[in-house]
Amino acid sequence: MAVTVRDDPYSLDPSMVREPPATWWGCLPYIGPGFVLSASIVGSGELIATTVLGARAGFIALWIILLSCVVKVALQLEFGRHAIAHGVTAIEAISDLPGPKARGAGWMVWLWLLLWPIKILQVGGVLGGVAMVMVLVFPGTGAVMWCWVAAVVVAVLVSMERYGLIERTSLVLISLFTLMTLISVTALQWTEYAVSLADLASGLTFQLPGDMLLVFGAFGLTGVGGDEIMSYTYWLLEKGYAAYTGPYDGTDAWRARAQGWIRVMYLDAFLSMVAYTVVTMAFFVLGAAVLHAQDRVPEGDKLVETLAAMYTHTLGEWARWLFLAGAFVVLFSTLFSALAAWTRIFADAISRPLGLDFRQSETRGRLVFALAWMFPILWAVLYTVYPDAVNMVLLGGVATSAILLMVVYAAMYFRYNMPRRVAQSTVWYDVALVTSAVSIGVFALVGLWMTLAKLGG
Repeated sequence: MAVTVRDDPYSLDPSMVREPPATWWGCLPYIGPGFVLSASIVGSGELIATTVLGARAGFIALWIILLSCVVKVALQLEFGRHAIAHGVTAIEAISDLPGPKARGAGWMVWLWLLLWPIKILQVGGVLGGVAMVMVLVFPGTGAVMWCWVAAVVVAVLVSMERYGLIERTSLVLISLFTLMTLISVTALQWTEYAVSLADLASGLTFQLPGDMLLVFGAFGLTGVGGDEIMSYTYWLLEKGYAAYTGPYDGTDAWRARAQGWIRVMYLDAFLSMVAYTVVTMAFFVLGAAVLHAQDRVPEGDKLVETLAAMYTHTLGEWARWLFLAGAFVVLFSTLFSALAAWTRIFADAISRPLGLDFRQSETRGRLVFALAWMFPILWAVLYTVYPDAVNMVLLGGVATSAILLMVVYAAMYFRYNMPRRVAQSTVWYDVALVTSAVSIGVFALVGLWMTLAKLGG
């Protein structure tokens, strides 16, 4: 049974203090925030961006997918450690970084707000994907109509705050779809699209495909992106990790509790990383083995129909309907999880400039309700005007990569420039954090330069 916090988890009320579980088995009821992240990235990153990259580039891009999934986790952990130890959200944390402030918000919050309009394109593409699935299920209907229907449905669900029930249902259905994808990858070995060890080895030679916009977008979208790392802090707080730790009092008892809940967070992040890496690899292999071999790239209004071909070529025509059901679940759960995260992080970001208190539950509830309707309407309008789901998602991935650079700076500041409330990390943790920061910084900057050069030329 899921463990929840009955009172406001943002308040850090001493009455909610709880000792962390002492065993790995005891940690399992508290696992969840990382899988909420997984649900929010599977539709745009894994199902769309990963398979498009595989279809266009083939196996040579395999290393990019693996790097993207693994290298960002250390940043996620540092943001999580900071949230648990200080009881603050990501927006609160980056707003307090050194530098100029305007209307109560730090410079990094304003930069984040400037990048956010591009992110609206990304989820608008996911909304378009849901609409395309429904058109294939109900031939003769229009994608624009289904786009608006899906927007209204997701707005109602999030505004009613039925997140817990939908989260559990979505994760179960995503697991079933993932199982079908893994079966489909296995079935490749008995077809003309069988994957060899040489194919996989060719993907570990660190070659770069020619389309850097696609590479840059896929790197930002696969695994946890910059905005997902930031939203992770909200799910940690709402799950109760910081509330169970309690307000900081400088005692050894508090430090022991904080370290205990941070260990639970480590397990949560590790298990979710394993899950989304396996899913990402499966989608990529299908795209590289089946679609690249056929020179078929998912794009435009043929996106979902082309993706379905990955399954019908390995499992048979009967798998088409299973894929459509699974694709709807994956895309809609991504839509729902993303909206749930957006309503919180955006409400937090605009609260300070508007003179509001995000931590006040009534204010937060009103903002979440309003944004739960505003964002789906914006997504639907954008898809109606620009109905190209693939490009919408990939352009959002470029903004995600830019946000990753902000996350790198903030995480390094948290680690090396702020007083540590909890015990120092191990040397391996520091090595992982620095490696993550350098890899993301180099990849993002080089990718951005090559992308801008291509667009300018």
